[in-house]
Amino acid sequence: MVKHPSEADLALFSGGELGRWRRWRVERHAAECEECRRDISDFSALRMESAALASLPEVSWDQLAAEMKANIRLGLEAGECVDVHLAPRTVFSPRALAACLSLAALLVASVFLERPAPRVADLKPSEPVLETSVAGIQFREGNQSIMLLNRGARDINYMATGSAMRQSYVDAETGQVTVNNVYVQ
Repeated sequence: MVKHPSEADLALFSGGELGRWRRWRVERHAAECEECRRDISDFSALRMESAALASLPEVSWDQLAAEMKANIRLGLEAGECVDVHLAPRTVFSPRALAACLSLAALLVASVFLERPAPRVADLKPSEPVLETSVAGIQFREGNQSIMLLNRGARDINYMATGSAMRQSYVDAETGQVTVNNVYVQ
């Protein structure tokens, strides 16, 4: 079995670009192998055709470099005449800060107005009082009281309107929700 040189070696041989040792091996092989001689002649013909097609027009590199430098200089000068100084950006403009502060004040005011504290001190001792706390809802009249307790509760919500009071909570042990509605007449 005859080992043929690689196509790369044959192409390099056709252009005279192989080293001594490899050139000697390819010459010796091509002297005996018709197929490799044909490949070498094909590569030589292809090389001549591509050389004829690759003739580049004459380029004046000095003139091209001068034009490039002139264009760069022109671009730099144009950039200097435009010279835009951007103002540093602040996180909040004075208007945005004023708007945020007014919204915060509105939110605080709405919290106080939505959940008014009962005025127990203004009531006479004989009048019935209905109040809610973390411990539950309590109804008092004079020195008697009744209370719906919610010990060990989490997520307590309560609401008082007119003559009614509602309290809902989640029992910490069972996870069940309890809602107490108390109405006073």
